[in-house]
Amino acid sequence: MAEIDKVFAGSIPAFYDTLMVPMIFEAYAAATAALVAATSPRTVLETAAGSGVVTRALAPQLDADTCYVVSDLNRPMLDFAAARQGPDARIGWRQVDALDLPFDDATFDVVCCQFGAMFFPDRVAGYAEARRVLKPGGRFVFCVWDRIEENAFADEVTQAVAAVFPHDPPRFLARTPHGYHDVARIRDDLRRAGFADIKIETREEVSRAASAHDAATAYCQGTPLRNEIETRDASLLQYATDRAAAAIANRHGNGPVAGKIQAHVIVAAG
Repeated sequence: MAEIDKVFAGSIPAFYDTLMVPMIFEAYAAATAALVAATSPRTVLETAAGSGVVTRALAPQLDADTCYVVSDLNRPMLDFAAARQGPDARIGWRQVDALDLPFDDATFDVVCCQFGAMFFPDRVAGYAEARRVLKPGGRFVFCVWDRIEENAFADEVTQAVAAVFPHDPPRFLARTPHGYHDVARIRDDLRRAGFADIKIETREEVSRAASAHDAATAYCQGTPLRNEIETRDASLLQYATDRAAAAIANRHGNGPVAGKIQAHVIVAAG
């Protein structure tokens, strides 16, 4: 993973939350929140919380005396999530590296992480940290995207933007969000981190946007793909976005668009 893949700053958090979150994250946030809340945990740690889509889905399902720590490595995203969530005495907001958790062993009933593990520079270390802070019998709940070919808009945007920069195509979406999809590898990494009971469900959902332009803007300007485009030629950001919109419209039509998305939902324990 390139260092630039971790930069969610400037206008990216707002584009990410207003366009990307409802398009691809909300359905999986609901599933993640349901899995976390199912055992009525008293202590929950969320890592790589992003703009807080899981937080907003999970908080209403937790008891009044639950301790819920919401964390992210990226301060702009964490600040955005906290402002969007509003006051909640149960929630503590922490800027935290998921690979170096500042918590004692056996602190939490559940650790959850929706679509953050792909960004870990050392996933086994990140999983081992999650296991370390879990109480005996605790569960680690997380999601990762399946291969980019199973995610229509992401694949179409990647191909369209590559055509704008044929000699140096931006590969953020394929490299990082969709670069950690092999189920056997995920199981092996979790076992190496000490987890024994591993359940993986591959879930297909539908991604929806008000228009092809909204979908293209979400990917090109609401993710670090924007950083890759601007590094090559900042003057071509809107052009690249327009080319991506045309590619989506060509496949999915004008007006509201819908496309397949697919991810792995994982629960690990033991």
